[in-house]
Amino acid sequence: MSSKIINEKKLRTVALVTLGCARNETDSEELAGRLAADGWQLVSDPAKAEIAVINTCGFIENAKKDSIDALIQASSLKSNGVTKAVVAVGCMADRYGTELASEMSEADAILSFDDYKDISARLHTIIEGGKVKTHTPRDRRALLPIAPIERANTRELSNIDVKPLGTVLRKRLDNAPIAPLKIASGCDRRCSFCAIPYFRGSFISRKPDEIIEEAKWLADNGVSELYLVSENTTSYGKDFGDLKMMEKLLPELSKISAIKRIRLSYLQPAEVRPSLLQAMVSVEKVVPYFDLSFQHANADLLRSMRRFGDGEKFLQLISQIRALNPQAGIRSNFIVGFPGESDQQFMELVEFLANAQLDAIGVFGYSDEDKTEAMELGNKISGEVIKERVSELSTIVDELITERAQMRIGEKISVLIEDEAEQEGRAEHQGPDVDGSTFIKSRNKFLVGEYVDAMVSDVAGVDLIAQVL
Repeated sequence: MSSKIINEKKLRTVALVTLGCARNETDSEELAGRLAADGWQLVSDPAKAEIAVINTCGFIENAKKDSIDALIQASSLKSNGVTKAVVAVGCMADRYGTELASEMSEADAILSFDDYKDISARLHTIIEGGKVKTHTPRDRRALLPIAPIERANTRELSNIDVKPLGTVLRKRLDNAPIAPLKIASGCDRRCSFCAIPYFRGSFISRKPDEIIEEAKWLADNGVSELYLVSENTTSYGKDFGDLKMMEKLLPELSKISAIKRIRLSYLQPAEVRPSLLQAMVSVEKVVPYFDLSFQHANADLLRSMRRFGDGEKFLQLISQIRALNPQAGIRSNFIVGFPGESDQQFMELVEFLANAQLDAIGVFGYSDEDKTEAMELGNKISGEVIKERVSELSTIVDELITERAQMRIGEKISVLIEDEAEQEGRAEHQGPDVDGSTFIKSRNKFLVGEYVDAMVSDVAGVDLIAQVL
């Protein structure tokens, strides 16, 4: 009987659909690892799976809409005779729980982060017609001690998956030469517009040896570029009582011979310290790529956002970075239409961006988010004005990043090929997914995963065109 059950488990098919950020990608691969270890067959096409698991994003309105659309689309497959159930996991699922379950009849279950450790059992229950109780959303910050240093012994209550050393519960869902590597989970900052700490919880770091072990596993599985991800990379190690732990981790990761590049994501400007800057430009294999979360340039508006700094301080930081490495890539995101934003403050942001010469810029219109302080603020900007400012700034940004790309003509770069047909890849200053690409011009055809030395010869918007050296 037990043998029959095991065989049935091996025949079960599941597809994982991931939306949102690289942090969600790591979650999906951890879920895939657990499911594969328990005999599930992973397929890439939801139409060929008995159960489709949608890893949702719950950050902003557009992302939530994309998640809902994905659930509806997957649910429509249940008439194909193969797909029996659709399950929501991820940030939106955890954030809204019972509310989402009552409004989304298309989903057969809404699972929380707490269900991840028992994901196989949960999916078996669902696919066999059983019910899994939908969780009631809660403030995950309350699960851990307020003092970061006191969290070391309560890791099982966080989003950090505690595994014994020698065990990497992860399965790659693609063959890309770059992979995200989770170094921490949660966030202690209280930005008034952001709900991430509410549903992701307080900040907690993974142990360095766990990260190194997983990095080696990724290297053994075809990865040559590591993308270190978290909600706040500059806070890594503070719960271990060592804010310079990242500076110690980077040289250790660099020792892995198959790893050619190490890239850091999501740096808080107020937490960027000289020793970290120095490590990022001096440690072998760490690329000079700075993903800085500025959000705005006006000091008063930033205080209302519960953030630090201003345009002048941000320009000083940018100057520091470029003094250390003139070829460094710098990207950031900005919110327009935050409550109380005046025309003058908006123009201050425009002026800052004109001076900053950033390589990549994300522009977002403000929208109220549940469980955030900004939702209760007065002086709301009308939707029409927000839309106008987003459009105006996006047009300006397109011109600015094209100008910045043109400044790189004649620059020598190393390009990681990611698309063989288009001969497309990324230089060291270009991050995955959200930044520009580089197109290689050569009589030779390079394979995915190859690194090509080239010189920038032209631009196409934010994208670069380069000739092989």
